[in-house]
Amino acid sequence: MRAEYDFSKGKRSALLPAKGKTRITIYIDDSVLNEFRARAERIGTGYQTMMNEALKVFLGKNEQPVTATVLRQIIREELPETSRVTRRSTGRAKTARR
Repeated sequence: MRAEYDFSKGKRSALLPAKGKTRITIYIDDSVLNEFRARAERIGTGYQTMMNEALKVFLGKNEQPVTATVLRQIIREELPETSRVTRRSTGRAKTARR
């Protein structure tokens, strides 16, 4: 062994980096944190795991934004054909075409 070691170019980090997760500092409202802790305790899991799962679900539901085109398509699919009636500027009803 050497009498002295040079750590001037050393980097502080874990010996084996964790894959897939990153440690961060985040500020969460006390009420939100307390609710996650209470729910996690009831089902017997960790509150951080539960928060991570909730964020994954949120991101999965919002993969693509709802644009005007997507919204129109959803409305066309959901509304029955007979309810698609529009009003002309003259006040007369006209059945909308596809």
